[in-house]
Amino acid sequence: MHRQLIYVLVFIFSLSTVTLFWPVNDSQCDSEAFLASNTQKFQVQATKVVFQPWRGEHNVYAIFMVPDKYKKAPFFVLTVKGFGHECSKPYGYSQKYNDLSAEPGTYLVRDYMRTRTALRLILQGLYGQINDKQNWTLTYPQPQDK
Repeated sequence: MHRQLIYVLVFIFSLSTVTLFWPVNDSQCDSEAFLASNTQKFQVQATKVVFQPWRGEHNVYAIFMVPDKYKKAPFFVLTVKGFGHECSKPYGYSQKYNDLSAEPGTYLVRDYMRTRTALRLILQGLYGQINDKQNWTLTYPQPQDK
């Protein structure tokens, strides 16, 4: 019985370690190359941050107010100070999220951080930094005028 308990505890510890510290990068593009390139870019700071990873999946995100001309952008790069960069494809937009409404000529984008990544950052002592909306940025390539 004692030996089984040790095996179970080692298994749980191993699973927790892998879940929290395994690097995950399933980005749609190369964010480092895009940010370092000479391509013209547009950046927008977060309007609001929701950082409650203890509530489960989809409870760590920022809401950004983006001009309408970026609706057809092929991708954007989320940068969070302390976390790094992650490239994403736009997957929808809205005029209202939570208690925020988009201003005329803009739309709202909600971009998420993985819960396990958020928990790892809390363990590293970065809760205050990640919870600050000034540390969240979306970077878009400038649209090509036709």
